[in-house]
Amino acid sequence: MERVNQFYEDKSKKLFIILGAFFVTNAIIAELIGVKIFSLEKTFGIDPSNINILGIDHLSFNLTVGVLLWPVVFIMTDIINEYYGMRGVRLLSYIAAGMIAYSFLMFTLGIKLVPADFWPTSHIHSDLSEADQAFKKAKVGDLNEAFKLIFGQGSWIIVGSLVAFMLGQIIDVLVFHKIKKYTGERLIWLRSTGSTLVSQFIDSFVVLFIAFYIGANWSLKTVIAIGIMNYIYKFVVAVVLTPLIYIVHEFIEKYLGHDLAAKMKKESLHYN
Repeated sequence: MERVNQFYEDKSKKLFIILGAFFVTNAIIAELIGVKIFSLEKTFGIDPSNINILGIDHLSFNLTVGVLLWPVVFIMTDIINEYYGMRGVRLLSYIAAGMIAYSFLMFTLGIKLVPADFWPTSHIHSDLSEADQAFKKAKVGDLNEAFKLIFGQGSWIIVGSLVAFMLGQIIDVLVFHKIKKYTGERLIWLRSTGSTLVSQFIDSFVVLFIAFYIGANWSLKTVIAIGIMNYIYKFVVAVVLTPLIYIVHEFIEKYLGHDLAAKMKKESLHYN
């Protein structure tokens, strides 16, 4: 009982669990909602950019919804890295990758289950008019087929996402520590935003290369052009979110206390 109480009273352990849970949850959600592609310009009510890159015309910011959360994941990586070192980030990255793979395995099993007879059209209620029933059937269609389309992502996309995630995490922690060795406790924005910009650059191209160049036979020019568009967005978001890093740091410093926070940051440099 005493050991249990010590665990719950240990602020550093509780903080690691909270940060880890948020990190893993955001990584999984980003993968799951990433199947949807949205128009950034139209979301804000403006016309598509129609940019030309490497001879590829009519490029605009059509992005996977997962980009909403990946910058947050990489910021969390830097926060965890700051207080728990590379070993802490590595552990959570392995857990996140394992849980993402497990999620897709469960989706695959779920897709293979035979649906109940009533379920594929259960959204079309009999009390609706024939016109409304026809409208719903045309708009939503068969729920089982919709389930397959949403959760049945291609194997190359899954592989590309996992490889890009792990590679991005490795590069992020290495760049973070490299910068921190030169700057010490100063310039938090440089090591956090700087490492995120480098890792997001790698992530943007690796996932497209594996999922679409290898998996879907896209041309290399197309992959690079779309990767550049994605990275422009990620670059801007990483810079805009820089103040959030200071806010989270301030909150953690107050929670841990100055002495414990300083001790953890010093020790984190040796947690490789």
